[in-house]
Parts: sequence; C-alpha cells; structure tokens
Amino acid sequence: MYKPGFSRITARVQSASALRCMRLFGSNAAQKPQPPSLLRNIIWTAATATVAGLGYLYVTDASAGVHRYVTTPVVRLLDPEDAHNLSIGALKHGLGPVDRKSDDPLLEIELWGKKVSNPVGLAAGFDKNAEAVDGLFGLGFGLVEVGSITPVAQEGNPRQRLFRIDESDAVINRMGLNNDGVQVCGDRIRSRFWRLVASQSKQKGETVASLASAMNRSACANQLLGVNLGKNKSSPNDSYDDYVYGLLNLGPYADYVVVNVSCPNVKNIAASSDIGVLESTIAEVVRARNKMPNYRPPVVLKIGPDNNNDQLKLIAQLALDYRIDGIITTNTTRSRPEGLVDSQDIAKEEGGLSGRPLRDMALATTREMYRLTNGRIPIIGCGGISSAADALAFARAGATCVQIYTSMTYDGPGKAREIKDGLVDLLKGRKWTDVVGEDARK
Repeated sequence: MYKPGFSRITARVQSASALRCMRLFGSNAAQKPQPPSLLRNIIWTAATATVAGLGYLYVTDASAGVHRYVTTPVVRLLDPEDAHNLSIGALKHGLGPVDRKSDDPLLEIELWGKKVSNPVGLAAGFDKNAEAVDGLFGLGFGLVEVGSITPVAQEGNPRQRLFRIDESDAVINRMGLNNDGVQVCGDRIRSRFWRLVASQSKQKGETVASLASAMNRSACANQLLGVNLGKNKSSPNDSYDDYVYGLLNLGPYADYVVVNVSCPNVKNIAASSDIGVLESTIAEVVRARNKMPNYRPPVVLKIGPDNNNDQLKLIAQLALDYRIDGIITTNTTRSRPEGLVDSQDIAKEEGGLSGRPLRDMALATTREMYRLTNGRIPIIGCGGISSAADALAFARAGATCVQIYTSMTYDGPGKAREIKDGLVDLLKGRKWTDVVGEDARK
C-alpha cells in the first residue's frame, strides 16, 4: 500500500546520507582550489631564474650558434649599410655579445713593446667613428682599429655604396671615408680613455696620472687600440697635412696610428701611386711624431694589394729608411680577382673588394713585404681572412698579427673566438710567434 509520508522520509534520509558522504570524502565538483604551497613557489621561481640565467648567458656569448645561424642571417636581410649601422648601435649601447673565454697563452704576442693576448684584430672601416670600442674589445679582439678619420667630417659618397656578393663571401664598398671628423671622434676616444682610467684608479687606489702613463691607450690590459688616419676629399693630392693633423690630435690616445695611403675610394691620395709623394708623406708624419712630447705612438703604413714588385721594393725601402713601425698588408682592391663567383653581376659596381677573393693577393703581398724588409718591421696581415687556417697562412708568410672584417659580417660576432680556438688546434702546442715568417726560413 502506497504511503506518501514514508516516501518523503526515505528521500530525506538518502539526501542526508549523501551530504555526509560528500563532507567525509570530498567532491571534486564542490572542492575549492587550494593555494600553492610555499615550497612549490620556491621551486618554480628557482627553475624560472635558472632557465632565464642560462638563456642570458647563452644569448650574450659571442660563440653561441644563435648568432651565426639566426641573428646574423636575419640582420643580413637588411640593406648592407643599415645592417652595419644596426650592429654598431647594438655594440655601442652594450647590447652585443661577449667572448667569455680566456685566450690561450700560445697566442700571446708582443707588439711595439706591449703584450697582446692574441693576434686577431679588427680592421679599420667597421667602427669608423670610434663609437663602439668597448663592445668590439668585448668580442675578443687583440687589436681594434677605428677610422679612417679625417680632419673634417665628411659624408662620403652617395648611397647605395655598399654591396654584398654572398656567393663569394665578399663585399664591395665605395663609402668614400665617411666619418665624423677628428674633433668629434677625438672627443669620444679621449673621454673613453679618461673615464676608464678614473674607474681603474678608484679600484686600484692609484693616482689617475700614474695609471694613465703606464697603461695602454686602449685602457685594456693586453689589447691595443689603433687609429686609422685619412685625407679629406677637398685636400690637395700631394698633401700630407691631413695625416699630420690627425696624428697630433689623435695620436696621444692611440696605441698605434695608421697612415692610410691606399683607400681605393678616394682619388686624391697621390701617395698611393706616386713614390715621391709617398716619401714626403712618410717623412713628415714620422718627423711630427718624433717631436711629440711625452707619448709617441708607433706609425703604421697601410698599403694596397695592387702594387707590383718594383713598387713594393720602393715601399719597403722607404719603410726601412724612415723606420716605420709597422705595415698593414693590405687594403681592399679595385681589381676583381679570378674565381670570383657573382651570378648577380654585383662586381661591376665601382669600389674596393674585400672578403675571401682578396685572400691570395693579400697573402702574396704579406709574404713579399716580409722578405723585402727581412722581417725587421712588424706586418699586420689583412684581406680575405675567414678561418684559422687563413690566419696561420698569413703568420707563416710573415704577419705578426692579422685583421678581419668582412668574414665577421658573414659569420657573426663569434668570428674572433672561432679563429682563436682554431689556431690553438692547428698550432699543436707551438706558439704563434714560432711560426711567424716560417715560409721565409724554408
């Protein structure tokens, strides 16, 4: 017999039982989310910080593959000059990577009485205005050369004036010595020097004066700063005054100065083809240097790769007669060497060619200049160096040290470290200095 009251009582009992079960055993649907524990927070924070720290160390390491295989190819998608300016801007503001490894003692050299931790330098033309010196030293170069710097600021040739030949890892430029001039660049170089001297003075407890007189003009231990001097387009063909002016104003803050008589993109440098003008230029620059009070920087001559043997003999004799302190072999070339791969016909553009196709010409000039000077003048090999094997070939030909530029624009900011590590492997326990001029001794 149906009993309505009994049914209602049964429903209440079942409902109460269900509620007790939910309270006793819990319910996923009704349970509120619990706040994470303190330990879990600590673990997640530590893990995140570790990953971020490792990522930072990786990205800021010049040798990291991301720079060669990602960053550099992406930057190369830009117009060549825009890409160059972007790189300078990043290095200038401390956004570039750094070389964190110490240089192997096998690579140490001595140049003009100063120790240099490695023989791999950066050629002039990359940092024309001395804006990113610290960032460039941070990439691990033993020498950084700024310029060319002319007495008066000049804009150079009209754009487009920089071209890549990707198939040959080469560049053609007709920049025309664009730079900010001696006054602006000199202010940057001087202020950087005194800023670093003052900082080190506080750290070491020495006076600024005593520290400044004893340290490199780079303000870096075992690294040298070079200043490349050029001529203004408006100057007379046979004039040497621009070089003397640059020497007197910038020389006091340079570990060495370079007389650039071989730029193929400036037509008023008669010293590049007229031996009489070359002699007067060398003579006056050396004379002015010898009269400088207190500090007298080494004077280095930068020559081109297109000189014939007779011209090289005359240059070598002048360098010996006037006691030039060094020779850079070489600048870019107006010629287009055989074997240049250029399906886009970019080589027709006017300007100086640099990069891998220049290597053999620069190497031959280095070898001949070493022979003609009997190894008595330090030679800085430059032109087409893109590997440790290239650098070692220049050393055997007579180069005390080498400079790179174009290969770094193709392979990224870790190029100096790549070459240094490769050299240690190739030297097999020998010192770099042991192989300098080895070809001439065979």
